Amino acid sequence: MTSLAIDPHRLRHVFGAFPSGVVAVAAVLGDRPAGLLASSFTSVSLDPPLVSFCVAHTSTTWPVLRDARRLGVSILSGELEQAGRRLAGKSADRFAGLSWRATDDGAVLLEQASGWFETSIDQEVRAGDHDIVVLRVQDLDAHHDLSPLVFHGSRFRHLT
Repeated sequence: MTSLAIDPHRLRHVFGAFPSGVVAVAAVLGDRPAGLLASSFTSVSLDPPLVSFCVAHTSTTWPVLRDARRLGVSILSGELEQAGRRLAGKSADRFAGLSWRATDDGAVLLEQASGWFETSIDQEVRAGDHDIVVLRVQDLDAHHDLSPLVFHGSRFRHLT
C-alpha cells in the first residue's frame, strides 16, 4: 500500500475543524509547578479508569513532567482562557498569576477548572511525531456549572 503525501499545513487546517476541549497537565517539580496545555485529551477506559493526551516529541516540558509521581489534568473552563494562553506560551514561569493547588502527591490542579483528574502515567505509545500518554485516574471531580473552553479553528472559543 502506498502512502499519499499529505501537506502538514492542510492536515492541521482540517484537524482545526474538529472542536476539542483544552486541558492543563501539570505537577510540582522541586518547589515549582510545571505544566503544558493539550487539546488532544480524551477518555480511554472506564475499567480501569484511563484518559490520554498527545504530546509532541519537540516538547521541552514533557521530558520534565514525565518523571512526576502524579500529574494533574485540569479541564479548562471559559474562565481560564488567559491561563490557557499562558500555559501554551514559552514563559519560564507559566504559572505566575494563576490560582492553583497541589495534591499531596504533587499533582497541580487549576482553580476554576470545570473538571480535574489526579493521574499517574500508565503507558506511553510512540505515534509519529507525538507520543500518546495514557494516564490512570487516581481521583477526580467536576463542576458542570462552569462553561468549557474549546479549541477550534486554531483559536480558543467559548460555549454559551
